[in-house]
Amino acid sequence: MSGVSAHYKWIAFSTLVRKEVRRFMRLWIQTLVPPVITISLYFLIFGNLIGSRIGEMGGYSYMDFIVPGLILMSVINNAYANVVSSFFSQKFQRNIEELLVSPVPNYIILFGFVIGGSTRGLIVGLVAGIVAMSFSGFYMHNFFIALTVVLLSSVVFALGGLINAIYANKFDDVTIIPTFVLTPLIYLGGVFYSTDLLPEFWRIVSLLNPIFYMVDAFRFGILGISDVNVVYAIFILLIFVVVLFSFALFLLHRGKGLRD
Repeated sequence: MSGVSAHYKWIAFSTLVRKEVRRFMRLWIQTLVPPVITISLYFLIFGNLIGSRIGEMGGYSYMDFIVPGLILMSVINNAYANVVSSFFSQKFQRNIEELLVSPVPNYIILFGFVIGGSTRGLIVGLVAGIVAMSFSGFYMHNFFIALTVVLLSSVVFALGGLINAIYANKFDDVTIIPTFVLTPLIYLGGVFYSTDLLPEFWRIVSLLNPIFYMVDAFRFGILGISDVNVVYAIFILLIFVVVLFSFALFLLHRGKGLRD
């Protein structure tokens, strides 16, 4: 790879990332404020009102127990939403064709959209963490594990959002996966409960939910408690990143749904 080529690729990558970040920052009232309001309501209703009746879970107050899951839920939803809406909008307006016919490698395009979406997810997650401090005592058992999990989770769902956008043919298709797949997986992923409370059959079923490993590993990073081995959970996240990245890159190479 020549110096000029590497420099050109860096310019293309940084331009894509800046465009994606400016896109959601310009509309911050629509992209950043609603998640903060939503998570505040979760803390108020589930944490304060219902949590006081539930008592402790895993040795912590119910409010403290649900904090990691709610923060990660915000990261997941926003990383996914940013990429699926941005990529599909460009696909719908036929702007994506300009990128595909340019000398920019497909993996640079992929990196640009994924990093942009992950950035939105991480910013919302940071704000959600600040909000959490006003509702509960905020712990940090292992910062490295917490950061690793939140980064990998944001990348996984940014990639998922891009794959959804590639296959989508109309705007309704963009909402199908979040509504009928993503939301059920989140609510059944241990955000509001420990899987130790479930009957054996449903606990085994929970192990098939990838979001369960994200929430559980992130909870370990924050509180130091988990239902499964954290190393195992992070390994599963890495597998998802590799598989989804490879699949998304394959779809871009094939021009699936993009050159029709």
